[in-house]
Amino acid sequence: MPVTIRDVARASGVHISTVSRTFSAPHLVNPETRVRVLACAEDLGYRPNRAARALITGRTHNIGLIIADIANPFFPPLIKAAESQARHRDYHVFVADTNEDPTAEEELVHALAKQVDGVLLCSPRMSNSLIEQLSREVPLVVVNRQVTGLPCVLMDVGQGARAAIDHLIGLGHTRIALLGGPRSSWTNREMRRAAATAARAGGAELTLLGPNAPTETGGSAVAEQVRRSGVSAVLAYNDLMAIGLIEGLDALGVRVPQEVSVVGVDDIALSRLTRPKLTTVATPTAAAGRTAVDMLLQQDTESPRGTRGLGAGTAIGVRRTTAQVMLQTDLVIRDSTGPGPRARPARPLAAPLSPDPHCPAGPGIPTTATGDAVAS
Repeated sequence: MPVTIRDVARASGVHISTVSRTFSAPHLVNPETRVRVLACAEDLGYRPNRAARALITGRTHNIGLIIADIANPFFPPLIKAAESQARHRDYHVFVADTNEDPTAEEELVHALAKQVDGVLLCSPRMSNSLIEQLSREVPLVVVNRQVTGLPCVLMDVGQGARAAIDHLIGLGHTRIALLGGPRSSWTNREMRRAAATAARAGGAELTLLGPNAPTETGGSAVAEQVRRSGVSAVLAYNDLMAIGLIEGLDALGVRVPQEVSVVGVDDIALSRLTRPKLTTVATPTAAAGRTAVDMLLQQDTESPRGTRGLGAGTAIGVRRTTAQVMLQTDLVIRDSTGPGPRARPARPLAAPLSPDPHCPAGPGIPTTATGDAVAS
């Protein structure tokens, strides 16, 4: 026979309403009493009915986590950290994948709005105006995208891009390519701005190639374009593209880093297993997941009773945080970057100069994307 709230009340010597408050509003219960009730509940194996609790408190104790591409190794550490943090706060997480489709994102927010107390949007592809509109339906925290007026958890990819470009210039590279990601990506826009500023300050020429699919295939597909551009170094939108580029260059007979240096972004596990090991900008994805959960639950806690969950975002008077947290990124230098043409020793005069089919003598054919092509 299942243990009931009456059994817990009898064992802990308190009224049923006190047991109910211990699980639904623990801050309203005397600490000593709360500890005694929870200990009795644990000993008896009592588990509160979440559906019943939601009817009383207006909270479902569920969180929606919408991911741009669950197959991308960037996201699993974020998902695991978010789930762990939510579980610690007695919340469950529903994870949904959009496959980089903004229409699917919007549909999922609508579908989850009445089933969760809030939604974490990770690297969304929707427009800012649509995200703002959806935030009136359900509390949102946006991860890896800046939306004015909404709580956001950002990773400082701009600082990471500047560090990567400075690193390449310091190695003697003066012609560098930036492989752009999806057209509507905030990360893509921030990387472009920062890389252009750093290249200009260091006296290097920056060639923009994109937008591209943020996948290994997307990186491999642009290898021929990189070779023809005449650049000696590349900063890719993410590690998957960088790894695909290295594979594509290898198929063309172009050596990394001897002929072209490559830098990625994210520091996924695979970046340490490639040959050469990938120089990359490490992004704090796990910290972003934990921070986003805390921001969302703080927003939920500060909302008046009876307006949370079940479409709480539409209620008048709900207090919303607009905090924006920027998490630091770090450049991790490994084996895929090496000296640029300026830093390489000159060939001995006695050595014959034979043409290299993969490094044309001319300036190459750089393809520079327009602003509309890569900005979100």
